[in-house]
Amino acid sequence: MPTHFTCAILVLASVAAVSAGAPVKTFWVSRTGSDAWSGTLPEANGAQTDGPFATLERARDEIRKLKAAGPLPATGVDVEVVGGTYELTQPFELTAEDSGSNESPITYRPRLGEKVRITGGRTLTGWQPVTDAAVLARMDESARGSVLQTNLRAQDITDFGEMTPGPRWATSEPGLELLFNDRPMTLARWPNEGYVKIVDVAGPTLRDVRGTKGCNEGMFVYEGDRPSRWVGQPDVMLHGYWFWDWADQRQKVESIDTERRVITLAKPDHDFGYRTGQWYYAYNLLPELDRPGEWYCDREAGILYFWPPDGRSQEPGVRSQEKGDGGTAEALKRTDVRISLLSGPLLKMTDTAFVTIRGLIFECSRGTAVSISGGTHSRLAACVIRNVGGYGASVGGGTSNGLIGCDIYQVGDGGVVLSGGDRRTLTPAGNYVENCHIHHYGRWNPILKAAVQVDGVGQRVAHNLIENAPHKAVLFGGNDHLFEFNEIHSVDLNANDAGAIYAGYNPTMRGNVIRYNYFHHLYGYEKGGCNGVYLDDMFCSAETYGNVFYEVYRAVLLGGGRDNLVENNVFVNCKIAVHVDARALGWAAAGVENLKTRLAEMPYQEEPWRTRFPQLLTYLDDEPAVPKGNIVRRNIVWKCGQFDAFEEKARPHVLVEDNLVEQDPKFVDEANLDFQLREDSPAWALGFQRIPVEQIGLYQDALRASWPAKHEVTIPGAVAQAHPAAAWPSALRVHHGHRSRWGQALQPWPLDSQGRRMNASSAKRPARIARGSAKAFVRAMAAITTGMNHSGTMAGMVRRNRRLKSAESPFGLRRAATMP
Repeated sequence: MPTHFTCAILVLASVAAVSAGAPVKTFWVSRTGSDAWSGTLPEANGAQTDGPFATLERARDEIRKLKAAGPLPATGVDVEVVGGTYELTQPFELTAEDSGSNESPITYRPRLGEKVRITGGRTLTGWQPVTDAAVLARMDESARGSVLQTNLRAQDITDFGEMTPGPRWATSEPGLELLFNDRPMTLARWPNEGYVKIVDVAGPTLRDVRGTKGCNEGMFVYEGDRPSRWVGQPDVMLHGYWFWDWADQRQKVESIDTERRVITLAKPDHDFGYRTGQWYYAYNLLPELDRPGEWYCDREAGILYFWPPDGRSQEPGVRSQEKGDGGTAEALKRTDVRISLLSGPLLKMTDTAFVTIRGLIFECSRGTAVSISGGTHSRLAACVIRNVGGYGASVGGGTSNGLIGCDIYQVGDGGVVLSGGDRRTLTPAGNYVENCHIHHYGRWNPILKAAVQVDGVGQRVAHNLIENAPHKAVLFGGNDHLFEFNEIHSVDLNANDAGAIYAGYNPTMRGNVIRYNYFHHLYGYEKGGCNGVYLDDMFCSAETYGNVFYEVYRAVLLGGGRDNLVENNVFVNCKIAVHVDARALGWAAAGVENLKTRLAEMPYQEEPWRTRFPQLLTYLDDEPAVPKGNIVRRNIVWKCGQFDAFEEKARPHVLVEDNLVEQDPKFVDEANLDFQLREDSPAWALGFQRIPVEQIGLYQDALRASWPAKHEVTIPGAVAQAHPAAAWPSALRVHHGHRSRWGQALQPWPLDSQGRRMNASSAKRPARIARGSAKAFVRAMAAITTGMNHSGTMAGMVRRNRRLKSAESPFGLRRAATMP
């Protein structure tokens, strides 16, 4: 299975070859180049007769010629791209004939120190004030004089996308999107933030799901008179969580009855119906374009309206108050305003081998940015994927393909879809997502779009930082996957009855391991309740081992399945540590037939299944509805509301032993969320094993897209209060002796560029921490392990949405020698 070592070995091999005097064959690409040139020069020569290529396709084709003429150079081939923005009208495609080899890999990368953006969009020009009286009459009074317009058809842009409802829940496409200074803007909506709630349902067909009542038809009563502004407007859309907290859908408005205050939605109706108290917002409305950052496209006229923000390019999730370009037609000439046009992937790799795409920025497409299918040892390394309408990347089939060190954010769906292998033969793919920072995803489809969605056999998701998203961090199915050393926080922000790591409804999906992860600050929508590890609807045989759960509503939920292990975990400040129920003996009894169907789909009576998973041989004859074989052992439970929230019908079938429950575990430094154990901890006597927290999270590496990785903790409904983003492992404390109390400047030992501690006279300005009232204080420190350093700062600004800036991932390093 691929690891950081694999990547390091390849890099070291390349470095060794170059140092031995064998230069890498290099072709160059530049926006000012020509595909008629040789591509062997980074800039045009004085006579303008030779220089770099103009397109990636031309460089790709030259490598094909090179391969046809004989073996590739022993040191491989590099395509270096001169900095700039490269607008694509079709995907850049690589196939099997574009492959390298283990000895001669092929790499596409930016020129050293330069930024290369691969975009599926177009920059908009021709901005003018709005002067049409009929249009101004439709606009909010506050927007008149501030909103600008541009004619898309005059710029040869005719594909405006469509305002279409999702065919069912969690499925919709954004179509055309507008970006300003590298950030997606908001399609004009009401309310500007949050949701409004259904006052009452008005459909004729009532629905009752175990006492939860609503109706089948999309007809409901609204409060107030705001929708009267929408009457007669084209393509009025609503996005709502119509019946359950975990099932959204975008739907078009069919009619608005202003006398009865009833909105009727166009068919098809939501799968689960509608009920009182659920929430929604309206969008795609010119009358609701009432604040900076909102836009609207008149698809019939081909005119796009935009109220530009007055701010610079920002980090995701942070609103800048500083002034910058924007706000006037003249200012927009100096500002990057673009729309997404390309519907397919920006990069498509099919059956390639030993190809690395390194350090590029992929952005502004309507769908998934990168597709890797088949082949072997193809990867994205240190890339940035942002501002696309679909997933960041899809890795399917093949072996040892994946992403390492990438940043993925502001994507419409999830981060990465990862699959491969053969379930019938239990053949692993070994595909991976490692050392990636995935955050602020699910921007368009907030439900069921995980940071990493995993299927097949034998994938690895490791050392990632996943944070600030409306739903799941990891959604998985299949066998023998490994989820380890990840830090996960502030997800499931828009949903309850959800899980940071989630799987369900199949007794054959066995052999999965969830170990050495750090889950923290997980609450659910309006603190309604979510889970750290959620094994739903009779899911079987997962191992949850050696994880740390802090401030998690419900840390582990076993939903009626069997043969699950919960061992050697630390639960602190959780409302519920472990939940086990027997739902298949009650309200979910009908699901047992589905379990039998799933079992019949796999050759569980044949090899290698019968040896790997012998419990399945007797599954049907051993009361499949009964949650047998679950083990809860050697866990530490401290300051939790409840340890064993077991349904009484499940309790006799759960082995509970050697847990340390509400007895002081003697953490090294609980106040600073260092949950390592002191030598005198009573947990050691129970057989508790040390958790290698120093390996959890992102690590500094040549193949990291950015460093340090800054992120923020989101506390739903929090008052001005700061929370540490994670615990600081005691194994690193020996390098940093300076402590701080809350509200004081923090002075860690500064490190030089070689990772050595600096003396006082050469020390740089110390890092600072946020100020405010809190039950714990934050320590921001630098850390060094095996020649790598980790440092950062804490900027304290509590915002209206209660997002608090925090330092970069503190579980940020691992010792190379201890990598499994």
